[in-house]
Amino acid sequence: MNAAQNRFERQSQLVPMNRLADVTATVIGVGAIGRQVALQLASIGTPRIQLIDFDRVDLSNTTTQGYRKHEVGWTKPFAASQAINEIDPTIEATRLEDRFRPRQEIGNAVFCCVDSIVARTAIWRSIRSRVGFWTDGRMLGEVLRVLSVTDSDAEAHYASTLFATSEAQQGTCTSRSTIYAASIAAGIMIHQFTRWLRDIPTDADTSVNLLSGEWTVHDAS
Repeated sequence: MNAAQNRFERQSQLVPMNRLADVTATVIGVGAIGRQVALQLASIGTPRIQLIDFDRVDLSNTTTQGYRKHEVGWTKPFAASQAINEIDPTIEATRLEDRFRPRQEIGNAVFCCVDSIVARTAIWRSIRSRVGFWTDGRMLGEVLRVLSVTDSDAEAHYASTLFATSEAQQGTCTSRSTIYAASIAAGIMIHQFTRWLRDIPTDADTSVNLLSGEWTVHDAS
């Protein structure tokens, strides 16, 4: 058994490496949830990871997003790409240190980790026909929501969640945030991704309230 096989041995029944080999994963927004998503994608062996964000690491991000003190001032895509390289230097980690723009090339699996309903709506409308797997992570304090799209029913359900800003709960992902909540949201997103890789139906809409201990899964119908 070679080193590569040995690294993935314990996940071999859960993450099909033959399917994963064909994936280019795009992470849009490399903040609280997005950084955790990127690192988990690297850990399971995703061969190509694209990171898109215009922001830079500040000191508060070492608490809520997991960035390290020496990374303060770095762009988030650069800092995350360095962490990916430490996990597995064979992964092709590409960076777009800019806002997402419709003309940009994207992968066949997209992880939307932005903190604005306006931004996620614009991104979804511009790329929905170009991806095989889409998941959107939302978080406010200890309330999480993960939406996934892999079929037409889930696509219709997702579109119904893109409500006007005036209808949204006040606040953004950055207004009340913890590393543990972000990590849980990221883990649910990666779980949905591995379901897609295994041809298992994904959950269209998962909500978790950590404080009340409520976990709710809705189908797309």
